[in-house]
Amino acid sequence: MTVAFASVVLDVDSTLCGIEGIDWLAGRAGDVIAREVASQTDRAMRGELKLEDVYAARLELVRPGRSDIDELGSAYIDALAPGALEVIASWHERGMKVVLVSGGIRQCILPVAGRLGIMPEDVHAVTVNVDATGGYTGFDTTSPLAVATGKRDVVEALRLPRLVFAAGDGITDLAMREVADMFCAFTGFASRPAVTSKADATASTFEEIDRLVLAGIPVR
Repeated sequence: MTVAFASVVLDVDSTLCGIEGIDWLAGRAGDVIAREVASQTDRAMRGELKLEDVYAARLELVRPGRSDIDELGSAYIDALAPGALEVIASWHERGMKVVLVSGGIRQCILPVAGRLGIMPEDVHAVTVNVDATGGYTGFDTTSPLAVATGKRDVVEALRLPRLVFAAGDGITDLAMREVADMFCAFTGFASRPAVTSKADATASTFEEIDRLVLAGIPVR
């Protein structure tokens, strides 16, 4: 017999959507900043750098204002992984809990969450602050999602209905394996050996994730 999953936790950047939000923003700031931010992002997702060592620095280089945030929100929708809309809709129809846990900017992720029927309270990400003119003034430095182990801590605190399936592409996502019943390394946009080698499963499409979720976990 098998035990079914009741909850699915998804990363956003390079998992639910085929972009890294901070890299997308950096691309608007010129080639030098774009290369530096992309390098820091990749090294952090491979586990070569701790997220907390680059998180604030990347945002300070990019300094995303209100217009940047709005445009990245649209870009996330355009970059939605093939099949994700249909698969997530089917999970909702089955009564499963679907949450997004991301180190990205919450205001940018909310539009794609809305497109997927995921409620704002089920979007866990980092809030960026802007002033009355729309200029960047910082981010929520108290957010656990700005540190390497934050996704594990957030998922643990949510006390989601069990069993819990989690999927993501980076080393910060792998931290969720400690508190999920299965962790899947998603390789549809980026494949990182440091993550795939320790994952319980791998998938390159949302159809493959769906098959893993519906299969559940065998028990004796």
